[in-house]
Amino acid sequence: MTVNAAPPSPIQVSFEFFPPKTEKMQEQLWGAIERLAPLQPKFVSVTYGAGGSTRERTHETVTRIQTEKGLKAAAHLTCVGATRAEVDAVAKHYWDSGIRHLVALRGDPPEGMSKYAPHPGGYAYAADLIEGLKKVADFEISVAAYPEVHPEAKSPTDDLENLKRKVGAGATRAITQSFFDPEVFLKFRDQAAGLGVPLIPGIIVATNTGTLNSCIKMGSKVPQRMFDLFAGLEDDVETRKLLAATAVAEQVRTLVREGVTDFHFYTLNRADLTYAICHMLGLRAKA
Repeated sequence: MTVNAAPPSPIQVSFEFFPPKTEKMQEQLWGAIERLAPLQPKFVSVTYGAGGSTRERTHETVTRIQTEKGLKAAAHLTCVGATRAEVDAVAKHYWDSGIRHLVALRGDPPEGMSKYAPHPGGYAYAADLIEGLKKVADFEISVAAYPEVHPEAKSPTDDLENLKRKVGAGATRAITQSFFDPEVFLKFRDQAAGLGVPLIPGIIVATNTGTLNSCIKMGSKVPQRMFDLFAGLEDDVETRKLLAATAVAEQVRTLVREGVTDFHFYTLNRADLTYAICHMLGLRAKA
């Protein structure tokens, strides 16, 4: 019997990782990259700590991913804790290292500060940062979008206008914060019609209430059903994984039916569930 290969998937994915702090976390990160790399992601990105606290580790991880794995790697860069000259120097260092894609963000307040304040002599907000980066080199630039409104935005309209300013400054694509209801993204896509760049849903496979609470702090609204999903399973990791993967599979299937073809996965440096969901989307590892 001849088994026909699955047809090529029209879906494209990208993955986000964070720089490891310990040797064990380093092993976990590279294990995840090894597993996900054969899916040929459009790009992978590496986060950047508040105030540049992970600057060197971010740079090391990004360049290693690109040189050793042959993947298109993107580095996160923020406005926090640095002057314009210092940020420009970091960007130039990336360009000289062969990194052509940056994720430009305002950034979170440094530890110990409850509210964001522009650094003296620094870029004040993401749109300013993008304009500056474009003067350094012709980077491809991704930016953040908030389908449930940035926690510090004055209004949904003001938040959308800020996204438009980032696109006007030279952004290439917008990637959303995590969300749990497909309708949230679809409504936001309608509101942002005419944005002029791709709007990519950011997907997280939350397997515990701690991750759900972190999403809330970032501005996502987490339905009570997600907390109910994990109730009584505090010591049952495997069942929580199965339930989380099922919930996200339903989420992405709904989005695919609505014409979404690109997904950005916040992997949390773990590959198993992201890999499984990509397989469900029709992505197959290349030999």
